[in-house]
Amino acid sequence: MNAMTERQRVGQLFMASVNASGASKAQLTILRRYAVGSVMLMGHTDIGVDAVRKVTDRVQSLAPTVAGSRVGLLVSTDQEGGQVQVLNGPGFSAIPAATTQGRWPSAQLQQRAAQWGRQLKSAGVGVDLAPVADIVPRDLTSVNQPIGRLDREYGNDASTAARQSTAVVKGFDEAGIYATLKHYPSLGQVRGNTDFSANVTDDVTTRDGTFLVPYRSGIDAGARFVMASTATYTRIDPGHQAVFSPTLLKTVLRGTLGFQGIVISDDLGKAVSVKSKPPGDRAVGFLQSGGDLVLNDAPSTVAAMASAVLSKASGDAGFRAGVDASVKRVLAAKLDAGGLSGCQG
Repeated sequence: MNAMTERQRVGQLFMASVNASGASKAQLTILRRYAVGSVMLMGHTDIGVDAVRKVTDRVQSLAPTVAGSRVGLLVSTDQEGGQVQVLNGPGFSAIPAATTQGRWPSAQLQQRAAQWGRQLKSAGVGVDLAPVADIVPRDLTSVNQPIGRLDREYGNDASTAARQSTAVVKGFDEAGIYATLKHYPSLGQVRGNTDFSANVTDDVTTRDGTFLVPYRSGIDAGARFVMASTATYTRIDPGHQAVFSPTLLKTVLRGTLGFQGIVISDDLGKAVSVKSKPPGDRAVGFLQSGGDLVLNDAPSTVAAMASAVLSKASGDAGFRAGVDASVKRVLAAKLDAGGLSGCQG
C-alpha cells in the first residue's frame, strides 16, 4: 500500500460493473483510468464458464504492478440462484431459488454451494455477492419487493435463514470463494426495492433483534464481505440510510457483531434510493461512515466519486486514515485469495 500512488489507493475502494458477456471499451477505459481495483460482472449471460473466463482474464490484464507485486482485481457477480443468477451456460449449474435451497439439509446445501463456488473459480470469479441473509416474515413475502417477491430468502425465521446462509458461506469457503452476507441489517421488513424506489424504510428492525441473527452466524463462520443496504432503519438510525450510518457500520457491525472484514455497499451508482445525493457525496459518505468498498453499477459516475474521495483525503487526516484502513482490508483479501503475486504480506 505504501508504494501505491494516491490514485491507485483510492481505486482499490471501488468495484465497478462490466458486462458479464464482455467488458465494453468504455468500461475498460474507466477501469484503467481510475485504477479501479474490483469489478462486478452484470447482466444475464449464457456464454458458459470458458467464455466468462476470457472476460475475467481481459479484466485482470489491467492489473497494475506495484513494488514488484501484481495487484489483481477482485471479480464478483450475483450468483444466488433462481431469478438472480448472472452466469449461466456450459459449466454453470442451474441454481434453484433460495426458497428451494432453504428446504435442503444444510449439509447438502453446503456441498452444492462448494460446487457452485468451484464453477465460479474456474470462470475467474472470486467473490459471490451472496448469500441473502435477510429474513422475510411469512406474511410479507408477497409484498416484500426486493426479497420475498423474488424468492430470495432461505426461510421466514431466524433459525432457518441463519443455518442455510451460513451453509452457503462454508461451501463457498471450501471452494476458495469469498461470500457476501446481504443486505445488512436486513431488507426483509421493507416493501419497496431500493434499486427502483426512494425512501425505502424499515420501522421494525433493531440493533439487538432477531433479524441480525443470520449476520452474526455468517460472520462467525468467516464471511469476508458484508453488504450494507441503502434502506433507512428508523429504530437504529432514523437520520441515515444504512450505507451512510456510522451507527450501523461502526457501532453495530464492527462493534456488536465483531465484523473485521470488508463492508461493501449495495449499488451506489444506479440505485434510485441514493439518487438524491451527488455521486461524490455517496462515495465519501459511505467511506466516512465505516464502509470499505463502493459498489457502482453506473461506471460513468466513478470519475466524480474518485475525485471526491481524493479531495476529501487530501484535506482530512481522519478520513485519510479510514481510507488507508479500508485499502489494507481490500489488499489483505486479495493477498489471502492469491491475488497479489510476489507479495510476502
